[in-house]
Formats: sequence, structure tokens, C-alpha cells
Amino acid sequence: MMDLAEGWTLSDESGAYSIAFALPGDGVSALHAAGAIADPYWGRNEYDLRWICGRDWVAKRSFNVSRSDLALVVSMLDTVAEIAVNGVTVLASDSMFRSYRVDLSAVLRLGANDIAITFRSPELEAAKRQAAQPYFVPFSANNTPIHNGNMLRKPSCDFGWDWNIALGSFGIYGDFYLEPLVQARIAAVGVAQSHAAHRAVVTVTAELEGEAEGAEVSFALCGVTAQAKVQRGQAVAALVVENPALWWPAGQGAQPLHDLVIGFGDQTATRRIGLRDAALVNVKDAAGLGFKFRINGRDIFAKGANWIPQDALSGRITPEATRDLLQSAALANMNMIRVWGGGRYEPDWFYDLCDELGLMIWQDFMFSCHIYPADAAFLNDVAIEVAEQAKRLHHHASLVLWCGDNELIGALTWFPETRANRDLYLVGYDRLNRTIEAALKAAVPDAVWWPSSPSPGPMDFGDAWHDDSKGDMHFWSVWHEGRDFDHYRDVSPRFCSEFGFQSYPSMDVIRRFADSKDFNIAAPVMESHQKNAGGNARIAETMFRYFRFPVDFENFVYLSQVQQGLAIKTAVTHWRSLKPHCMGALIWQLNDTWPVCSWSSLDHGGGWKLLHHMAKQFFQTVLVSAVPVDGGIELRAVNDGPALKVTVKALAVAMDGSIRDLAEATVSVGETAVLALKIDAADLGVQEMLAYTWSDGDTLISGDTFAPKPYKHYDLLPAHLTHQIQKSNGIYEITLSAEALALFVAVESDLPGRFSHNAVTLFPGYPDTLTFTPAQSGVEPRFTIRDLHSATYGPTA
Repeated sequence: MMDLAEGWTLSDESGAYSIAFALPGDGVSALHAAGAIADPYWGRNEYDLRWICGRDWVAKRSFNVSRSDLALVVSMLDTVAEIAVNGVTVLASDSMFRSYRVDLSAVLRLGANDIAITFRSPELEAAKRQAAQPYFVPFSANNTPIHNGNMLRKPSCDFGWDWNIALGSFGIYGDFYLEPLVQARIAAVGVAQSHAAHRAVVTVTAELEGEAEGAEVSFALCGVTAQAKVQRGQAVAALVVENPALWWPAGQGAQPLHDLVIGFGDQTATRRIGLRDAALVNVKDAAGLGFKFRINGRDIFAKGANWIPQDALSGRITPEATRDLLQSAALANMNMIRVWGGGRYEPDWFYDLCDELGLMIWQDFMFSCHIYPADAAFLNDVAIEVAEQAKRLHHHASLVLWCGDNELIGALTWFPETRANRDLYLVGYDRLNRTIEAALKAAVPDAVWWPSSPSPGPMDFGDAWHDDSKGDMHFWSVWHEGRDFDHYRDVSPRFCSEFGFQSYPSMDVIRRFADSKDFNIAAPVMESHQKNAGGNARIAETMFRYFRFPVDFENFVYLSQVQQGLAIKTAVTHWRSLKPHCMGALIWQLNDTWPVCSWSSLDHGGGWKLLHHMAKQFFQTVLVSAVPVDGGIELRAVNDGPALKVTVKALAVAMDGSIRDLAEATVSVGETAVLALKIDAADLGVQEMLAYTWSDGDTLISGDTFAPKPYKHYDLLPAHLTHQIQKSNGIYEITLSAEALALFVAVESDLPGRFSHNAVTLFPGYPDTLTFTPAQSGVEPRFTIRDLHSATYGPTA
């Protein structure tokens, strides 16, 4: 293999720019690294850099070869581009979601050769394709200032989104190398599993390309070997593994992985697989149509979040940073990631990481929020894309669902054109959806398929934003409609695959894009890093609803994260208390693509917002939820592990931190959530909150508090927080104490790093110790401690 990553020169069509360019990489990052443009993420620079996507760009280099029988291997080519070798066009591509292997034997010269990649302007190419359509194909213009993104097979969010910068970048993010041509090669590997008691049968299909008929292929897995001859381009073997070590989602068991090795002549193909049985269970019941995942015969409550690209500029995406984000998901007791349909199909290593971490993957195909073309050429290209991605990824143990698209059913009602001629666009959508399903099932016959998200079910085009009785639901009424947090308790989804509430990024992130003079939510810089229309106003209005207003900007940021955590906690704790009626909650969203106000639980760069710390608590295996009902509060216990007896103890806590016992009960908790206690409203005083703990025998599992009224109605007292810091082996231990009830006590660092937990409740006489692990050594962090009282009343002596 000859890697062609280095030594490129990138220039624009005008000749004004000529810079160094390396692959994998994107043009915007290369321009910034060369000093040709300002930091795209700083201030309002984005708006001065949109010209980049309005031009064609050319990357060139030379290379030497000693043989001409070579193929060029290319993947993740973004997007409308031509590749020429020695002046001859060898590839013209218009899809980032396909890969290519191009025979160069007719154009290569022994010795020196030239190669050029012409990247066409995505903005202009998309507009041309829209103009060529027989009818207008609407696109979501919601914070997508670069239009017609639905015309290109490129990440939709590159054109902007309500959390993303809009730069329409270009580049190559996958393979770009030369390899020798061979008479025949292993082109794809199919893996199918069937499970019975103490046995797994793994059927492996090697697809051969070229002259291979009658040749022998070898297979090996877990010490089991087999050979098969190629017939009609395929060699098939069934490998029987006795007493298999099964792969489980995080929190349910281990994640053993095994090398499946396929040999053909001197070629070897390896797939890292986990042995597991995965099913999506849709059973009609009195409520409607259920939706749950069953892994190895066990029903799993899906706890997780939606994944968007790690960075807005693909050249900045790295396995190391991605691993950090995914590890954070697992550390917060998540077991599922939904790869959202407006981003990209991730590289192989992403799915390897999820396999290792036990993170089940809900994989959308890359269609989101737009109407799409339905002509034969577009659909034929989609079929090739789907088949390629399905064959590439299906063997991963983590991948448990293929979903046709994100919100395309809803999009049929969003545009004046679709409302005026619904039949036309509905037929187009049906053609697209059937093309995706047919191509998937042809490539991977046993693939687990769901037509769309949200969807009430196959062949049902109902409103899954407000109908909670069947299928998967996207519930956005609290954020987009400005409803109270309590409205999360008014719905009982079977599976909620999107719901969210915004916050500001943490202060260390804000300082990466703004000066202190811009620390105001109405400042133009802050507004430019808020891509959801009305988002800042909604955050502020919600604060008025629930809290006394913060005393300054930094406490506004803190309180925005507190209320984000409370919103999502309200939803998750209630929906988990409905188990098994509800069997999944995926937060929108896990990560950020750049520093921005958004719904994420992790900041851009991987820091944990307070929501992520709270998620670690409300996603824990055994949970007790406080659910307000007529006349009081129910404490409901839920358990995602083996059945056990849980002792729940309820207490009343006053503002000075004094507590008094209310009730105690022990209940057996298995697969169904159970009522442990009901606390009458009269049992709590006007200035008291509910505190409660749950234990397994004498072992404390966890505890929580619940405020029956908005926090602004409680007369909080100064907590007189104190702290002690000890450092050992580069890790800081911070012990916090309070003299009164202290709510949402949060420690912040001015340096990147990881806190063990945060947003804690402190009672007098009950200190709590947090740890902080800096991302780098050599510089001493400075810590800031906040709580609800200091944030809204101001500091006290």
C-alpha cells in the first residue's frame, strides 16, 4: 500500500490561496492551520468565511511508482469532486457516503506522476441540482443558511443546523492510497448469527470480486475452522461455537469480542465480532404498539443519547477525542447511542469503540428533516450507498437497529409545497424509504429495520411527536412549545428517541470563543453561538419560571445547566418509572460539534455539563423516581439488573438542612417498576422538600431530593460552603461541607479535566468528596464553587 496523505497543495479557483494540505483533512481547517483565515469558531468569524464553500478548490501533488498495476482506494470524499491522474479524470464522485477502488493501470507512468482533486462548490452544485429537478424539493431552512443541502449526499448539518456552524466544508476524511491490483479479492464479508441454548451458529459469506470461481476460502472463529469453495462469487461457511461467551450491552454483562478471520490465497480479512442475538420487539397491546430491544433474550431499557459528528470540521475529528466522548457516555450509565441521520456514517473505528464499550447503536441512514429527490438516478445511487454501508458495518455487535431516516415523515407537513401537494411528496418519500429498505435487506437479509424516526410503525404515517401510544417518539413540546417540565409526565412514550432542553456551554468553553466584554446573552457573539431561533429567550424565560434570576452572567451559565439537567431528569425518571410500558430514553444530544449553546450533555471538547453528571445518577441501574400525583408524591423503584429487594426511606428536609423521618418501605424490584411509597402532600411543610434514599439491605445505593414547588418559592439560606483540597498522584480531592441545605453544588475548573461527580446536594454534617483529574499536568487548576443560593442571592460573607 502507498499512502498518499502528505505533500498536497490546495488552491482556490481564483488563485488567491495556495496552502499545504494533508489527508485526511478538510479545506477550512487547512486554511486556518496555514494562517490564511481566522479561527472559524471564534466570535462571529463564521459569517466572514462562508465564501469558502462558494468556490471550487483543487488539491495537487506528485508521486512516484515502480509499477503501474495499481488501484486508487478512496473513501469519505466530500463531496462533488473529480480526481485526475496525469491529466486524465479517473473518478467523478458526488457522494461522501460511497467508497471507490479505481484501476489506474491505464494512466500511471513508471516514475513520476501527478494527481489532482477538484472539489466543486457544494453551494453552487446543490443549487444547480435543485434547478434541474422536475419540481421543487423543499429543504429545511431552519438555521441552514447554505441552501439545498438535500440535493447532495453530504452531511446535512454541514449546511448549518440549529446547533451547528454553517461552512459547507470539503475534503477527504477516510482512505486515500494506492494498492496493487489482484486477479481476485475479498470484496465484502457477510456475518449472520443464530442462537440457541449454549450454542451460536455464525454463518459467514465471503464475497469475491474477480476470477475466483472454485478457489478455496478459509474461515476461523473462536477456535472453529472451516473451508469452502467459491461458487458464483461467494464462499459460505457455518461456524458452530459451543458455549459462546455472549456480548452484552453496558451494565448487562461483559463485551467479549472475537476475531473472525477469512483467508483467500495470501489475502486476509478480519472482522471483530461479538456473539449476541438482537431483536426489535413490536407487540400490539392495549396501549398501542410496543417498542423495545431484546438482547440475548433479555429485554433492555435503552438509556442513552443521540450522536452528531464529533466536530463540525471533519478534519478535526480524531479517534482519541471520539473515544473520550463515547467513554463519557458509558461512564454516565448509558447503553445506547443513536447515530443521527443528518450527520455521517462513522468510520469503522467508531463502531469498534462502541463494541468495546457495550454501547448499542441505533443507526440512521443519512436522511434528515428534508424532502429528497425521488428520480431514478438519485434512488439508484442511494441503493448503492445503503448496500455498501450495510455490508461494511452490519457485523458489529453494537449495531442493533437500522433506521430509514430522521423526521422525514414529519417533513411532509412542514413546507407549503408538501401541504399543497401531499400525494406527490408522499409518493416520493415512499419510493425513497422502500429503496432504502430493499437495499438493506438485499445486502443484510437479517438486518433489524425501522422505517423512520419517529414512527408509529411500518406503513403508519401518523404524528409521532404527539402520539405516545406506539413506536418511537420525538417529544419536543417542552422545548419548542415552551411547556412546563411537568409536561414530560403528561406523555407515556413506548420509546422516546429524541427529547431535549438547551443550556449554555461551560465557562471554560465560552472563553474559547468570546471575550469577557461579550459575556451577555444578548451580545452578538453569544447570539451567533445560539443557532436555535429564540433559544436564548427560552432559556431565560424558563429561569423566571423556576428560579430567582441569577446575579451575573457566569451564574446564568451555571443555572442554565442546572435547569437543563432538571428538565431531562424530569423526563427520564418519570419514563423509567413506567417500565415496561416505556423501554427507552435517548437524550438529544450527547455531544457538540463546536462551542455553542445547545441540548448537549457534553461540551465541545468533551467536558461534562451538569446534565451529564445528573444523567450518571438518573441512568443508574437501580433508581427511585419521585413522581407527583394527585394528593402527594409517589416514590417508584425501577431496576435494570437482577431482581433485588430495595429499602426506600423518605424524609422531609427544611431549608436549614434539618431532616425528619416520613416513611420507609422495602419492595422487591424486578423487570417492572413498582410503587414503594406515597407521601401525602400534607406531610411536607411549606418550606420543606422531600429527601429520600434507597438501599440494598444495609448497603446504600443512592439518594435524591425532590422539590414539589418551583425553587423560587423556597427561601434558601446561605449554606456557608467550605472546601478542602488534597492532591495525590495528580488527582485533586475536593471535600465540600455546608451549614444549611445546599442545592446543586457544582465545582468548576478553569482547566479541562474530569470531575468524578457534580451538582450534588449537601446537608449539614454530611460532607461530600469529589475528585478532579486534569486533562494535562504542570498547571494548577483554579476551582470555583457554586450553589443555587449563591447563584441567585449573591455571595455571602
